Amino acid sequence: MAVAIAFTGMSNSGKTTLIEKIATILVPEYRVAIIKNDPKDKAVFDTEGKDSYKFSATGAEVAVASPNRTTYFSQKPKSFEETVAMFGNVDIVLVEGLKTLPLPRICIARGELDRNYLDFCEAVAIDESLDASKLDLPKNIDILPLNEPKKIIEWIWKNAKEI
Repeated sequence: MAVAIAFTGMSNSGKTTLIEKIATILVPEYRVAIIKNDPKDKAVFDTEGKDSYKFSATGAEVAVASPNRTTYFSQKPKSFEETVAMFGNVDIVLVEGLKTLPLPRICIARGELDRNYLDFCEAVAIDESLDASKLDLPKNIDILPLNEPKKIIEWIWKNAKEI
């Protein structure tokens, strides 16, 4: 049985960096999958003129297989469950964004905390740029040290949702 946890926060708050750190720590021991939301559909995955770009441009579902990896290009939106199923057997799924998913969520905040995220979060990870005593958070929201990924991982194992 796999578990999942989500991360949210303002642009440039450190979501990707934190997920990278957590994945780096977990990968030697666990099968880790990462799902990143691209709400503005601006991510670039391939170079124009290459075969995979040409195949993907047809509208077909495309997989590029090599001895070291498989890359999947889909022209259709996938549900969270469909996306996780594509990974096969994993232990933990780390999700960046997708705040409407019913997953436990850590809000990343540096410099300022956008209180609009609090309705979607069970924890807030902050660095020294924020004073935890002045945040006036609801009692059900945990405060985590942003620069201590091992402590965040401890929280994840206690709070992640089985999927």
